[in-house]
Amino acid sequence: MKDIDKKFFENLLLERKKQIQKNISETELEKISIAANELNDEADYAAADIDNIIDDAIISQQGKELLEIEQALEKIKTDNYGICEMCEEPIGFSRLKVKPFAKYCITCRTIVEKSQKNQK
Repeated sequence: MKDIDKKFFENLLLERKKQIQKNISETELEKISIAANELNDEADYAAADIDNIIDDAIISQQGKELLEIEQALEKIKTDNYGICEMCEEPIGFSRLKVKPFAKYCITCRTIVEKSQKNQK
């Protein structure tokens, strides 16, 4: 992969990282705000519980994506970025544009997903 392409993806990843960190921070502040609200009845408690469950799911998912972004940024530094972790072939440019932290090429991603479904 050309250096200019790596720089493009590095910038994409850094922007997404920044956005996720902002999202997590705002969600955590929202959770604190909800906890600080005076809850008057069971409906308020139920609504607050649902909000907390949703916020926890958001934080968890965003945390996973943040970890994948960190791994991709490390791969850029070690010159392993854009290489499929399974077949070791280059991951397509268009796939990386859609998911810049992709670990697998399209073919291997399909294999991994089928394998995960069979394990469930």
